Amino acid sequence: MATLLTIEKLNKAYHQQALFKHADLAIHSKQKIGVIGRNGAGKSTLFRIIVGQEKEDSGIIAIQPVTRLGYLEQHQVINPDETVLEFLERTTEKENWQCAKVAGKFEIKNELLNAKLSSLSGGYQMRIRLSSMLLKEPNLFLLDEPTNYLDVHTQLLLEKFLRDYSDSFLIISHDREFLKRTCDQTLEVEQGALTLFPRPIDEYLEYKEERLAFAKLYNKKIEREQRHLQNFVDKFRYKASKASQAQSKLKAIEKLKKLDIQSPLSTVKIKIPNVETKKGLLFRSEKLEIGYPEKTIAENITLDIDRGEHVAILGDNGQGKTTFLKTLAGELKSIGGKFKWAVDTTFAYYAQHVPNALNPEDKVWTHLRSNAPSDINDEEILKMAGNFLFRDSDLEKYISMLSGGEKARLCLASILLSKSKVLLLDEPTNHLDFETVEALGLALEEFNGTVLFISHNRTFVNSVATMIIEVKNGEVRRYPGNYEEYIYNLEQSIEPEKEEILIKPERTDEEKKQRYEEIKAEKKKLQKIEEDICEMEKVKTKLLRKQAKDPTKFQLADYRHLGDLDKEIKIKEEEWLALQEKIEN
Repeated sequence: MATLLTIEKLNKAYHQQALFKHADLAIHSKQKIGVIGRNGAGKSTLFRIIVGQEKEDSGIIAIQPVTRLGYLEQHQVINPDETVLEFLERTTEKENWQCAKVAGKFEIKNELLNAKLSSLSGGYQMRIRLSSMLLKEPNLFLLDEPTNYLDVHTQLLLEKFLRDYSDSFLIISHDREFLKRTCDQTLEVEQGALTLFPRPIDEYLEYKEERLAFAKLYNKKIEREQRHLQNFVDKFRYKASKASQAQSKLKAIEKLKKLDIQSPLSTVKIKIPNVETKKGLLFRSEKLEIGYPEKTIAENITLDIDRGEHVAILGDNGQGKTTFLKTLAGELKSIGGKFKWAVDTTFAYYAQHVPNALNPEDKVWTHLRSNAPSDINDEEILKMAGNFLFRDSDLEKYISMLSGGEKARLCLASILLSKSKVLLLDEPTNHLDFETVEALGLALEEFNGTVLFISHNRTFVNSVATMIIEVKNGEVRRYPGNYEEYIYNLEQSIEPEKEEILIKPERTDEEKKQRYEEIKAEKKKLQKIEEDICEMEKVKTKLLRKQAKDPTKFQLADYRHLGDLDKEIKIKEEEWLALQEKIEN
């Protein structure tokens, strides 16, 4: 199993907050790793350090010569005037047939290949960025929250690709279901450390709980033994006949060591206040038409929703889910038809852009207090703030100082304080960490009011939804089954991949034999270079450790040796790249 990446003694801090403290990690070939951790723990920073976009404070990041890195970050600027093929050819330098073949894995075919990027939805743009990265043929790629803006259909395409992928990847995601279906190992970024567990996420979380429970029980046992021995010492230490025994007991106490248990991180505990509600019909639409003055998105929408339903609004990106929710919230005027809410309905609306629209000059407390109803007292606000991990010191923070996840939590806390009977939520889980997503899902599941929400996080949807509305091809209709049936039918609709017959110039048997022998010889050279580089890297690592351990013993000859090694490694790497390109051609 080839080593692709090693990290040793990594240290990184921002504004005196340590993200990594002497963190170690080794990644080998054929590892499929899900990366989890709280917002702000350092997951995205780790990826940026690996690809060289950020600099570590200290430590060793060793990317082996055989490693071809691919990186899909959360936000990437693209030229909207390029067509799909133009973008793929420019960013990968591959032939158009190669670009078309890989794009086809994500159902980007025929006329879509010549469509301008500006005309495509965010989900399709993500598919294109994935195709671009994969065309570079990485054997270790890093995906940072790829599912945040992917519809379920695209997620299923990505899942299928990842399950069939033969090399290594690391994926940051807060969707447990996605990680379960794609990753067989788990990396947790927490309290400055990197913990790699060779099993899927559910098994890791179970193991973590068991380990914590064992450590607590073990420490209680040690405390009992220490008390027992201390009682003997206190009773007999000044009696001459027992003095030697008392001394031995003191030494025994010193040898009894507790297991180190780090202070547990605060957990989100969300409780949504119940609202006064009745039974019966809450919402009815008849031949409703939604969209914009210049474009109809969907029409002839006829729906009934009962009070207390938790409705998931699902469909591919660009089909009109947000337009539908905005219309129900009164943010957009309907084009035709009609809809009506029950007379006593009160709303709270969470839109995707809301966290970014907060007043940066407001403080956390000011925002919560000014947006809460007048009959909500300060104690209730403080409790809700605490539920979303805003402690006393955080309440005085300006909104401009908050991370994306903290802004999202603040908006949700403010909305839940409103005690509205109907919650309209557009992608509420984006930017939230793993624990907050699942805590919000449990809270909404227990909420006795009505919820209409858009989300592509399958763990979240599965725990909350009691009813499915599908938005597809200009129609908005009630889906007849449950969420598991919806996902199953989507999976069945994905076309099996067809083998493409590519027309390439025929070679004679002699030419084929000659080409085979040439490639075989070049691969031997390539292997020898890899072995040489590996040996030099080992020597370099030893020198760096010697320097870190005691700089005063690092002699001039050591510095020269280190410099010579760097030059030799660079030369060998250039030889390796030239040979690799020759073999590929």
